[in-house]
Amino acid sequence: MDKFRIMVQFLQANQESFMNGICGIMALASAQMYSSFEFTCPCLPAYNYAYAIGILVVPPIWFFLLGYVLNNNISVLTEEWKRPMGKRRKDPAVLRYMFSSMTQRALIAPVVWVAVTLMDGKSFLCAFSATADLSEFLNDTYKSLSKYELQKLQARIPCEDVFDGHDIISRDAATRYIRCFSQACGWTFLMIITIVAFLVRAIRPCFSQAAFLKTKYWSHYIDTERKLFDEMCKEHAKSFAKVCIQQYFESISGEIVPQLSQPIKKGKGNKDDDGEKQKSDEEKLLGIRKEDDMNKVLWNWHTCKPPLLVNKRAEDMNGHARLDTHSFSDERHTQKPMKKTAVAYYSKV
Repeated sequence: MDKFRIMVQFLQANQESFMNGICGIMALASAQMYSSFEFTCPCLPAYNYAYAIGILVVPPIWFFLLGYVLNNNISVLTEEWKRPMGKRRKDPAVLRYMFSSMTQRALIAPVVWVAVTLMDGKSFLCAFSATADLSEFLNDTYKSLSKYELQKLQARIPCEDVFDGHDIISRDAATRYIRCFSQACGWTFLMIITIVAFLVRAIRPCFSQAAFLKTKYWSHYIDTERKLFDEMCKEHAKSFAKVCIQQYFESISGEIVPQLSQPIKKGKGNKDDDGEKQKSDEEKLLGIRKEDDMNKVLWNWHTCKPPLLVNKRAEDMNGHARLDTHSFSDERHTQKPMKKTAVAYYSKV
C-alpha cells in the first residue's frame, strides 16, 4: 500500500510523466481492445461499407476525445482562454503550445487503433469486398450472374460460414488480395505519421528557441499556479473549518460550564517532529474570516488575476544594494593609498 501511495504521489508531482503514461496505457488498451473485439461483418452490400468504416473511424474519435478528457490541462487551457483580461494579458502562443501538446498526446491511441485495424485487414475486406474488381479470381460462370447478384456474392466473402460461391470465385485468393491492399495502406499510414513526427521535431530547432522556451515556461507556470492556488484554498478551508468548529465547541462549553471556556491562543504554533515551528490555524486564515470576504477573494482571482510582478520592494532593495556595492567599490578605488613609514628599532645592548 505504501509503494502504491508513493507511486501516486510521484505521478501527481510529475504531471508530464503521468500524462505520457496515460497515453501509453491508452495505446496498449486500444490494441488489446481490437484483439479482443469480435469483428462481425454484416455481409450485405448495403451495410458492409458503413459497418467497416464505422469500426475504422468511430473508435479513434472516441480515443481522441478520451485523451482530452483524461488530460487535466484541458480545464487549465479553457480557463485561461475564457478568463477576463484583468491585470494580466493572455499570450496566444502559450495557449497554442498547450493545445498542441495535448493534441499530440491524444493522437497516440487513435493512431495505434487505425494502424492495427489496417494491418489486420478485416475492416478493409468487409468494406471493399463488394465493390472491388475481382475479375481475376472469377470463373467463366460469373457471366451468367447479374451485377447485383455478383455484388451480393462478393459481399459474402468476409463471412466464411455463409459464403456459397466457391464454384464461381476463389474466396481465399480474393481475401488475400484485399488484405494485401489493407496492409499496404497500413504501412503507408505509419510511414506518413512517422515522417510528419520527424519533420515536426527536426523543423522546430530552425525557429527561435527563445520563443519556444518562453511559451513552454509560461505554460508550466499556468499549470503550477493553478495547482498551488488549489492547495492554498484547501489549506485555508481546512483552517477555517477548524477555527469555526473550535469556536462552536467553546461557545457550547461556555454556555454549559462557563469556567471551562478558555481564550484562543493566537500566534503560537506547535512544533513538529523535526522541530520546525508550524503556523497555527488562526495565522493560516490570513485575515479572511468571513464568507463574503472569501467569495470576494475567489471572484477577484477569477476576474482580475494579479500581474506577474514579484515583490517590488525586494527588487528596489536589491537595486539599492547594488548601488551601495558600486559606491563602496568606487570609494575603495578612489581612496588614496596610505604612505608607508619606516620604523627603526634600537637595541640597548
